[in-house]
Amino acid sequence: MAYWLFKSEPSTWGWQDQLAKGDAGEEWDGVRNYQARNNMRLMKIGDKGFFYHSQTEKAVVGIVEVSALAHPDSTTDDERWDCVDIRAVKSMPKPVTLEMCKADLRLKDMVLVNNTRLSVQPVSESEWRIICTLGGL
Repeated sequence: MAYWLFKSEPSTWGWQDQLAKGDAGEEWDGVRNYQARNNMRLMKIGDKGFFYHSQTEKAVVGIVEVSALAHPDSTTDDERWDCVDIRAVKSMPKPVTLEMCKADLRLKDMVLVNNTRLSVQPVSESEWRIICTLGGL
């Protein structure tokens, strides 16, 4: 299993929106960055991801699971863009902020700490465990 982080502006698509989709999940559409798209093309069903609120909150607020492999993004006719579907698994008991991640030296190499703009990014297994612990899981 691989681990990922999905960033979203909560005013556009927030954790509560994702939760409301239930087991059906939702297409992670609208990504227009080649590196983020390529990350989604690597995903397998069952991979886990952090749901991260960008903009003002800047925090991991939930855990999602990949429920459909990369497929054409339904929001565009441009065949270059793919996306996966994700479903909510659980809320973080305590949001893990970007500030907390930057302050924890164990996370100094995490993509989120070093490239806060990438919207879909890999997370190592050790980073996954650390953030889950920081979030009360």
